[in-house]
Order: sequence, then structure tokens, then C-alpha cells
Amino acid sequence: MTTRPSDDALTSDTAAEPNVSEEMTVSSVSDLFLRHRLRIIEDLWEAVLRQECGQELVDLLNQLRDLCSPEGQAPAVIEAEVLKVVEKLDLNAAIRAARAFALYFQLINIVEQHYEQRDQQEQYRAARELAGVVQPDPSQHDGNGASVAGRLEANLLEKSLQEESIRKGVGTFHWLFPSLQSLNVPPQHIQKLINQLDVQLVFTAHPTEIVRHTIRDKQRRIAKILRQLDQVEDRLMALGLPATSWEAELLRDQLTEEIRLWWRTDELHQFKPTVLDEVDYTLHYFQEVLFDAIPQLYQRFKQAMQASFPGMQPPRYDFCKFGSWVGSDRDGNPSVTPQVTWQTACYQRGLVLEKYLQSIHRLKDLLSLSLHWSDVLPDLLESLEQDQLQMPEIYDQLAIRYRQEPYRLKLAYIQKRLENTRDRNAHLAHGDGFQQENGDLNPATLYRSGGDFLAELRLIQRNLTETGLSCRDLEFLICQVEIYSFNLAHLDVRQESNRHSDTLNEIIEYLQVLHKPYLELSEAERSRWLATELQTRRPLIPTELPFSDKARETIETFRTIRRLQQEFGQEVCQTYVISMSHEVSDLLEVLLLAKEAGLYDPATGTSTVQVVPLFETVEDLLKAPSVLTEIFELPVYRTMLERSFGSLQEVMLGYSDSNKDSGFLSSNWEIHKAQQALQSIAEQHGMELRIFHGRGGSVGRGGGPAYEAILAQPGRSVNGRIKITEQGEVLASKYSLPELALYNLETVTTAVIQGSLLRTGFDDIQPWHEIMEELADRSRRHYRSLIYEQPDFIDFFHQVTPIEEISQLQISSRPARRGGKKDLSSLRAIPWVFSWTQSRFLLPAWYGVGTALRDFLVEQPE
Repeated sequence: MTTRPSDDALTSDTAAEPNVSEEMTVSSVSDLFLRHRLRIIEDLWEAVLRQECGQELVDLLNQLRDLCSPEGQAPAVIEAEVLKVVEKLDLNAAIRAARAFALYFQLINIVEQHYEQRDQQEQYRAARELAGVVQPDPSQHDGNGASVAGRLEANLLEKSLQEESIRKGVGTFHWLFPSLQSLNVPPQHIQKLINQLDVQLVFTAHPTEIVRHTIRDKQRRIAKILRQLDQVEDRLMALGLPATSWEAELLRDQLTEEIRLWWRTDELHQFKPTVLDEVDYTLHYFQEVLFDAIPQLYQRFKQAMQASFPGMQPPRYDFCKFGSWVGSDRDGNPSVTPQVTWQTACYQRGLVLEKYLQSIHRLKDLLSLSLHWSDVLPDLLESLEQDQLQMPEIYDQLAIRYRQEPYRLKLAYIQKRLENTRDRNAHLAHGDGFQQENGDLNPATLYRSGGDFLAELRLIQRNLTETGLSCRDLEFLICQVEIYSFNLAHLDVRQESNRHSDTLNEIIEYLQVLHKPYLELSEAERSRWLATELQTRRPLIPTELPFSDKARETIETFRTIRRLQQEFGQEVCQTYVISMSHEVSDLLEVLLLAKEAGLYDPATGTSTVQVVPLFETVEDLLKAPSVLTEIFELPVYRTMLERSFGSLQEVMLGYSDSNKDSGFLSSNWEIHKAQQALQSIAEQHGMELRIFHGRGGSVGRGGGPAYEAILAQPGRSVNGRIKITEQGEVLASKYSLPELALYNLETVTTAVIQGSLLRTGFDDIQPWHEIMEELADRSRRHYRSLIYEQPDFIDFFHQVTPIEEISQLQISSRPARRGGKKDLSSLRAIPWVFSWTQSRFLLPAWYGVGTALRDFLVEQPE
């Protein structure tokens, strides 16, 4: 049990400032400040409840807390006492008590997260200086007693300040590069990997993101106030003054106000969010955190690398990029229509254009260089002359004001082009604008792509550099444009494989081009016909679509991708993920539908959309190597990969459905084996491979720390590139605060480099494979004997979990089931895991593992 370092600081009603000794370590100081802040939050929470609900509720909460242990593991006799208290409550009192505790723990989480960010900053500074880890101070832990609140706080602190501090230095750039240097990794190997470094994080929206956007906003404001309180108290302490100034009191009053407003706010949606609501929620992370965090990530990388390897060239600015499924993932979600996908692209572009306009405003203030005192290269003057011809109205307005300030004049032209681009985008986003053109604007007065905008920024940067100047804000902006361009995040379209088969079946039946229905063809017959059709230049699909709604929607999706690429550039949407992929024909069907929309050109054998199979079940993971072999040996497909994507094939592996299908151990082992086999096949055929990991947030869906997960991948399967889903429920914990976002991005990037250059593990030890194969088989059989072979299990599942209530919650635009059936096969893996979690019965994370290990050790104790 951790003792409270200062009774004055942590138990007094006024929560006085902590007493910091000079001998205290970084970890113990962080411990002290965190405990101090927890006490302040607890006092404010009690004060708000006392004012809102009266002393009776506060007394009830304290009584329940006195009866419970910090870890929530009370003896049976204590549990009986708690039940007696709870059973006496009327409904209103029970609801208030539950809401009060929910608010309390969310407030504690905010404080912990905030101080985790503060601690990470300290650890980062220590890593830069020592390339090591600050160890926890064991003197801070003894067996002395503490109050109930102290016991609860101690429990909350143990893991974050002891266990986590051991590993925070590991995974940073300032730890990585000295480690590579000490291990004598050849610099040319490091440089080669850095040159091809490709980290992609794809944001998704899922039914387990239960917290309202309104509540997230309140949490962010509270975190911001805590940061401000830190700054005030740090400044006062540095001056030797008490931390009770009017500034600190004002901030405490603001915290009280936020907590009171939160208490009076509904926790859950009163309506079902639309897809565009989910788009807005996701974009908030880019707007508030990620847009400005990325340049800092690049600078951290560059500084750490050059400190250990001074002659090495830094990576591309866009070594870390973002994608999104929100607004484009239509698998099982009928609300995601072509119109919604179009609007999503427009919304993303609108946000990033506004960000760029803000940056240009700042640059206009900074770059006030005068021709009287600074040289300008001819290419900038020539550019200004061209701008004058294309936008004479800007010249007329600003020529006199900026006639001696060429950079400001150039930035004024850039600003106007961005404004015109923004206005055009707004026009396209509204109504049926995605089928219209805005003919009022001269094309020369706006930007058709982020590349055009980037070229003008590079022109300014080159002029500054060659005249002996630099501008950090300009470099940051160029970094942002390299990464986000005009699209912010690329959109991956996803649809289930059966939808494409059904659509082609309707088309072929309507045109009567085959001797029997497409769905009645064997796999070999389908593949042959599809390969032949891909090389045919005549269209297959008529302009008018006399088909079912689902078939028309599928065809329109491909046509919308084509329009998006024409309007916004190929990079806006060039990945098409096929869920429930089983056969080669699943890939060829998508490529044929892409051809009909103009995305694949049979004359050149090139495609602007990459077809990505998603293997989800254990059966499909076992078949994945043969599917990849066949597709690589198909000339029409191989030629497309070589000419369009540099011989790179992306393959997605699903963690959630394979876990639901066979249990945790079997699922992870089959995914591990699939990666090994797929990488070997790619190498044998002279192709490149990128694995797209469909990881969830919970352990039962492939979740856990990304750093360890990446290092656990089989050798050669990473090779400098990785793509990972960041799913709804983990976004707030990873990206709600700038330092948390930087830490997550840094550890992921470090793991990719480390896992690529330092290939270690058990892959080459044959007994390891044999043992894992046996354990996975035992675990799978035990898991399936309960989940799929017990006839009463489905009833048990519905009785012990709140799955029906979860299905009715207004938390997602996506249904909890495929097709509305109430069997396990139609239930999505996400609500499957979420429902068990709500019962604190984490069956998907462990069931079958213990039995497999026990039986194996009994039979083979050696």
C-alpha cells in the first residue's frame, strides 16, 4: 500500500500545496503532485454533490466507500453489508449514487491521464539525457494505514507510477537510436529502413464508444484547467510562494463549475447518432490534437536520430499517416451511403483547409521581410507576376500595402486561393453538390490538390533558405501538408464479399452473358470468367441500373470513389477492403466492379484502387496463403500490382471475428502463422506485403499495448511498414491530449523500427511451433465445446450479459447484428466482447487458455 507523502497536502480540507523535498525522485514528485490533485478533485466532487443533492447522498457515498476495499475485492461479510445498504435505497437514491460514483471515477481517470502525460514529459526529458529509465523509488511504499480515500488513491496510483514508469523510457526515439548504436546495427541498414518507413493508423467508429461527444468536451476542458493549475502552482512554488493565489482559486472555481455542469448533463445520447455525427466526433481528435502534434513527432524523430547518427538523413515528413473508416465503412451499416462518403471527404477537406488558413494568417504576421533589408530570388518575383495576372483584384487591394513585402504579398495570394478552394468545397458538400461543378471560379484562382499548395510553400521556404533565413512555423506547415494534404485522412471503403457476388449475379442475369447464374459457378469458373472480363474493354454495366437497391448502392459506391479521386486526388480513397474474404474471386469481383467505374484500365493494366482482402475467421486465415498464391500467379492481377502499387499487396487480418470463432489463444496463433505464411509467399513471388492489423481496444479483440504487440509479430512481417486500426473505444485514451498522442505515435513508430531491425523471438525454434500448435488446438476445442456446441449457451449469454440493452443503446449508427438474426453467427464481434465486459465476465479474453495450459503441463510436465 502506498502511503500519503504529506498529510497536510492530502488530508486537510483545504488541500494545501505539497511539500516537495529536494531529495525526491522524479517518480516520487509525480506521485506527490498526483495525490495532491486527486484530493482536490475529490473535495470538489463532494462539494458539488453536497450542493446539488444534499449531505445525505455524500454520507451514503462515504459509507459505501468505507465498506469497500480499494481494489473492489471485499470479504463476503463486507459484501453482505454493502448489499444491505444498497437494498434499502429507493430507485432515485440508487440512480444518484450510481451516477455519483460514475462521475467520481471518470474524474479520477482524467487526473490520472493528465498526470500520465506530465509523467511522460518528465520521462522523455530523462530519456533524452540518459537514454535510460527513471526507476521508481521503493522508499515511497510501506505498510502504514491511510484513510478510505487514501487507500483508493493509492490503488489507482500503484500501476501508473510503479509498473508504467519502468517501461516509459523504452519505446521513445531517444531510447531507440542509442540502443541501435550500442548494438552496432549498420547505419546503412537503419537508413534504408527509415527511407521506406510507413506507419498508417486508421480510425474507426464502433458501438463500444459509449461516451457522448458532449462529455468528451467537458473532460477536455477539465484536463485543460488542470494544466493551467499546474503552470500556476509550478510558478508560485518556484518563487517560494504558497499555491493559494487568486489565479489558483479561480481555476478551482472553474473546475467546480465544470463538474456541476457535468452532473446535470445526460451521460448517453437521447437519439441515435448519424454517420456524419460519428465523422464529426472523429475529426475532433485531428482538430484539437493531431494536426499540431505531427510536426512535433517529426522533430522528436529527427533530433533523436541525429544525436546518435549525425550523418543520417531524416525520414519523409509523411512517415506516419492517418486513415479513416468513419463514413466509408459500409459493411453491415446501411446508413453509410455513397452520398455520406462524399460528404465525409468534403468535411475532412473543409477542416484541413481551415487549419491551413489559420497557419497562413500566422505566417503573414511573421514573414514581414522587406525588399529594403532582404534579398528575394527571381523565381519568387516571377511567381508574383503570374499571381497578378491570375488574381488582379488581390493585387489592386494589396499592392500598395505590400509592395516592399514580397512574402506577405505571396501569402495573400495563397490565402485567397485557399479561401476559394474552401468555398468550392462547401459548395460540393451541400445538397447534391457532389454531382455538380461550380463554374463561377477560375481554376487558376484555387488549388486542385494539396501538391499545388505545397509547391508554393516550398517556393517560399527555398527563398528563405537561400537568403540565409528559416521559419519554424513554415516548416511545421509543410510537414502538415505533406501528411494531410487536402484530405486529412485517406478513406478506406469496406464492404462484405457477398455484396459484390450478389451484385454481379444480378448484372449477369440481366445481361444473360453466362449459361447459368453467376452464383452457381464453381470457384474455378468464377475466377476464369472474371480474369477474362477484366481484360475486356467493353463496358459490362449499363448506364441505367435496373437492379435491386443493394446492387445499385454497390455500383454507385464505386462510381463515387471515381468522382472522389477526380475531384480530390487518388489518395483520398484508394483502398477497398473486402470483409469475409474467402476466395480469389472475392478480389477479382471488386476489381471488375472498379473497372466498370473507370478505376481499373484494362488497356494499361493499371488501377487507382487497391483491393485488400480481410481474412477474419480461423478457416479463412488457414486459406489465406493459398488465396495469395493464386492471386500472385494470375497475370492480370499481378500486372496490376506491379504497374499501380509497386508490387505491393495489402492484406488485412481480423482479430475480433477469429477470436469469437475459436477463442483467444487459437485466434492469435492462427494470425501469427498466417503472417509468416503470407510473408513467405510474397517473397517467393517477388512481391511486397503490408499487413493491415484489425485490432480492437480490448484483449478479446486483439487489443493491448501496441508497442509490445508490434514487437511480437513474426520476423520480416513488419519490414518498416505497418497499418493498424485505432478503434472507437481507444481514441480518447490515446489521442485526447497532445502528449498522450505523441507518446502513442512515438512508441508505435519505435516498435516498427525495432521489430524490423532487431528480429528476435521464437519463430525459428521448432519446438515452439509444435507446442503452440498443440496449445492452440486444445484451447480451440475447449472454447468451441462451450460456445458453439452447448445448445443452451445462447440463452445463458442473453441472461448473464446486457446484450439486448446494448443493442438498444443510442451509441452508434451501426447495428449490433448482421441481418437482425439473434444467433451468435450474426452477432458482431464488437458487441459480443462489449457485453461480456459489462458483466465483468471477460470470457473472450481467456476462456480455453487455462484448460490448454493445465492439460498440456499434466501430460508433458517436462
